[in-house]
Amino acid sequence: MALSVLALAVLLVCIDATVLALATPFLSEDLDPSSTQLLWIGDVYSFVIAGLLVSMGSLGDRVGRKRLLLTGSVIFGVLSALTAYAHSAEAMIAWRALMGVAGATLMPSTLALIRNIFSNPRERSVAIGIWGAMASAGAAVGPVVGGFLLEHFWWGSVFLLNLPVMAVLVVVGLRLLPESRDPAPGPWDLPSVALSMIGIIGVVYAVKEAAAYGLRWDVATAAALGALSLAAFVRRQLRLPKPLLDMRLFRRRGFSGAVLADLLTIFGLAGLVFFLSQFLQLVQLRSPFEAGLAELPAGVGAIAAGLVAGLVARRTSVRGAVSGGLAAVALALGAVVGLRPVSDYWVLGLLLLVLGLGAGLSFTVTADIMLSTVPKEQAGAASAVSETAYELGSALGIALLGSVVTGFYRGHAVPEGIPAEAAEQARSSLGGAVEAARGLPGPTGERLLTTAQDAFTEGLRAGASVAAVVLLAAAAASWRLLRDQRLED
Repeated sequence: MALSVLALAVLLVCIDATVLALATPFLSEDLDPSSTQLLWIGDVYSFVIAGLLVSMGSLGDRVGRKRLLLTGSVIFGVLSALTAYAHSAEAMIAWRALMGVAGATLMPSTLALIRNIFSNPRERSVAIGIWGAMASAGAAVGPVVGGFLLEHFWWGSVFLLNLPVMAVLVVVGLRLLPESRDPAPGPWDLPSVALSMIGIIGVVYAVKEAAAYGLRWDVATAAALGALSLAAFVRRQLRLPKPLLDMRLFRRRGFSGAVLADLLTIFGLAGLVFFLSQFLQLVQLRSPFEAGLAELPAGVGAIAAGLVAGLVARRTSVRGAVSGGLAAVALALGAVVGLRPVSDYWVLGLLLLVLGLGAGLSFTVTADIMLSTVPKEQAGAASAVSETAYELGSALGIALLGSVVTGFYRGHAVPEGIPAEAAEQARSSLGGAVEAARGLPGPTGERLLTTAQDAFTEGLRAGASVAAVVLLAAAAASWRLLRDQRLED
């Protein structure tokens, strides 16, 4: 029952990360945000979560993981209601940022509590598998839930969904969840909190912005500030007697290898799913709800693999399970080379299923390794590292594929006879090409749209090929780095 409560929490946080993706047109109509404000509405939640995960994981070790989880749940519910009734773009950005703060208290607390609730290693592996399955399911189900609610209610309904779930979590969690904390944690070092937040947000922001708009002075500044802050954070942790995050953990080859594999698993999963969403909607012209349903095989595969990942790792080997999972993700990425605008859905469905199976297997085993190789007292910090790798991997995957896709797309030739304004709009993005095509006469619009769709598909094939090579290299590195690792019996 305790595990059910924790699974419910992680499911909701992951749904909330993707549920807003389809609401952009409705938000634009009601709140009239600028293009910059619209980007911040979409990104500020994940930026803040990424920046605070390490700090909140360490805070849970100090004040108690149950206390932090339940407090964060109450705040998350209140902020969800405020966000649902936001009256302006500025208010929406502020509430979403604060939701990110509350969300950062939930994710590491759930995994750390699992580490302390399940002392039997085999039971813990199954519990981590269920936790990972819920994280994957949340990300996959988010667009489907969002599409359904947006077709029947107003955009605020996607946030009100959180209220009954959080109420159940708090009421049941108070009775069932055991408290756990580090018995001798030391103070919560605020300079370290600031350095980690500035560092991670700076790096994630720079990666996302560079992928979307290229290298600008503000992107370079954010990257430099982020890198310097992270370097200062590491130096400070090595000097503190009770650090926010014990950097010596990374000297353990198994732990650092698991973190790298975790990051690159999500790198492949997030990058491919993000651009396949655009392919389904803007190339194959499916509705947002249909596109969400079409991506469900990835979630199904991740759930199935997560539930058996511990068994597979024990029957074969840890490095075999992780390297095999990474190789499966690489296979799915490589299969995109054969993708065409008119490809049948069974090709996409099979590709997404293999992607989910590989990601679920690797992600679950690496989370188990990270938790089992650290003392129980540091479970919150280790969980936060796992979650931070997830966020960074997601940003890097979208950025790498995005830079290749964008480079191919913007270099494509616009058909002759297209008005200059429409041609400029079409070159900016595939969404712009769809809008431009709607304003042109039938055959002319069709030519413009077909050319743009072909260019995007070509870019997607090229980007996936590069990512496949990265994942194959990661599979080989994991085979070496994790060669002595075993899950406890």
